[in-house]
This record gives sequence, structure tokens and C-alpha cells, in this order.
Amino acid sequence: MKKPFFTIIVVSYNAGDKLLKTVESVNRQTFTDYRILVKDGMSTDGSLEKLKAAYPVSKAGDENPGKITLMESCDNGIYHAMNIACASLDGELKVGESPSYVFFLNCGDLFRNENVLRDVHRHIVERNLREGTTLPVIYYGDIFDCSAGSKVASNPKMDDYGCYRNVPSHQACFYDERLICRNPFDLKYKVRADYEQFLRCFYREKAETVYMPVIITDYEGGGYSAQNLKISEKERKEIIAMYLPASKIKKYDLLRIITLSSLRTAIASNKLTSGPYNAVKNIIYALRGKRR
Repeated sequence: MKKPFFTIIVVSYNAGDKLLKTVESVNRQTFTDYRILVKDGMSTDGSLEKLKAAYPVSKAGDENPGKITLMESCDNGIYHAMNIACASLDGELKVGESPSYVFFLNCGDLFRNENVLRDVHRHIVERNLREGTTLPVIYYGDIFDCSAGSKVASNPKMDDYGCYRNVPSHQACFYDERLICRNPFDLKYKVRADYEQFLRCFYREKAETVYMPVIITDYEGGGYSAQNLKISEKERKEIIAMYLPASKIKKYDLLRIITLSSLRTAIASNKLTSGPYNAVKNIIYALRGKRR
């Protein structure tokens, strides 16, 4: 059985109406070569019943699964749930087979419009035809932060400083399935496991990173990491020390202080100032992308 081009993983637990809205944003896509894996942590709020009433839902292990497969089991949080969902993928690339890609869409987040998967597919196919598929690739775009009310552009060129300061949002990244299967989330990180996974793929797997000028998701914002900033920063420091030498981290720490990183973060998070700030950031990233 041919694997779909995209696997969209949605993790949920007592998500209310958000689960159905998120799944609906996938099913509105004009590009239809995808499957949805919903990993639910045994919800009791009726959200699964609403999903089953709206769409045909297969169970994990069904011989002929439909578009939506539901995996129900207890888990120890979002990253553990994602690992459980990813464990159902085979992560193999047979001779003559094109890579497939995994995307994580959190409950409450939505695809920006109905053509996102079409546009991402076009970028991937054109680039793979032009340059080949020897190494696994992480394709990524931009997001729209609903809590701040503005587009957040991703860095168009990933390098050491980009990995230190500004990796793409997890809700903007399409991972080659082989990367995801070989690199599960490290569950010792409560907030930044997706950051560590990205760096592991970049540095240890030598994965290529390719920017696409596409707004991928309407990101709800205000999630667990935003509510646990101290834990987030502690984990960030620990993770970056695993991948960059101390001398380079000191240099980047100083640059971060000089460029008023804390102030810029506050400006970017404020609904009144985030628009102008991100507009300037978009221009800088656009210029940087042209110099690649």
C-alpha cells in the first residue's frame, strides 16, 4: 500500500471543540494525499464523539484505514503522545519511492488556508527534482501567531546562530519521515523537546533545511512553553550546550545581550507592537534569503 505524501499528527486530550476544528482545517485541503493520525490520551469530554460523528474514523491496526486514524491510549504528555504516534510509522524508503513527510498540528492550531499542503507539496517536489533526495530534509515555512495578531517569519537560513537563537516553529516544519522515526522526542525535556529534536536532526543527522515562503499555520499561542518561560530557558541552555562549543555560545550570549533580546521578545509578544516588529523582521529575513 502506497504511503501518503503527508502524515499529519494531531495530539489531543480533552481538547473540546478544538480537536474537530483542527481536523477540519486539514480536511479542507485541496491537496488530498495525506492521512491524519489522532493520538488521544483517553479524553472524557466528548471531543472524540464529535470527531466520530463528523468523519469516518479508523482504529490503529485496521487493515484498510481511512483518512483519519485514531490511536487511544494513556500517555505522559504531549511529547510522549507524539512519540507513540510516530512509532506507528515505518520510517523506511524503498527503492524508487519518494520520501513522505510528517507534520505536527496541535489542537487549536489550524492550517492557514485550504491550499497550504498544495503549496508545500509543490515546493518539495520542485526542490527534490532539482537537487535530489540524497539526504533527509526538513522543509519549513512561517506561522501566523493569533495571540500576537501578526505573521512570524522564520529564519530563511539555518546556521549555528540560527540554531542558537531562532529555529523555525514546530508548527511550521515538515520532517522527512525517516528523521522522525530515527529521532524520537527526548522526554526529559518538558518544554523544549521539539527544539532538541530539530538540533539533533540538523547536527547529527546532517539533515538539510529548506525554507518555503508559505504561512503554514494559524498558531493559537499561549501554550505550555509560553506559560513556563523559566523552564523553557533552562532547557534551551542545556540543549544548545550539547551541540555548540562553549566559546561560540559565549559569543552568541553576548550578542544576545547587546541586541536587547529580552526587550525584543516582549515587543514581539505584545499585540500592539508585534505587527511593526514582525514587519521589520520579515524584511530582514527576506533580504537575508536573497543573499543565500
